Amino acid sequence: MSKSRTVTAVLGDTPYLVKLSDGAHEWLGDEPLDSGGGDRGPTPHQLVLSGLGACTAITLRMYAARKGWALADVTVELQLNPDGVPSGGGAEIRRRITLRGDLTAEQRERLMQVADACPVARTLGGEIHTTTSLV
Repeated sequence: MSKSRTVTAVLGDTPYLVKLSDGAHEWLGDEPLDSGGGDRGPTPHQLVLSGLGACTAITLRMYAARKGWALADVTVELQLNPDGVPSGGGAEIRRRITLRGDLTAEQRERLMQVADACPVARTLGGEIHTTTSLV
């Protein structure tokens, strides 16, 4: 695993528009117009889903390449709480994966197992502790 970079989120004068940076890349987060934002970037929940989607696709590509499997492309569709917030609390992420390429049924089954083992899926599925301090 490569060295983790610190992500910084800066909220300025524009309501809800957050400028995000890891020191090498910059991107935006925002809220939709109906929530008072400017809709200039994905919502915080969409950013979480995009991390899971990117990690899933990349992990599958790396695994297939190592095995020499003919995985042509991967599409990962993600939804947060598609049926509403679960009654018992928590959250549901629905992940649908489309694999294209000349793959056997066994290879497809193995790739689905590998998807559940991607680092972001493991992080989201485990216990997460957030420590917060005022600077």
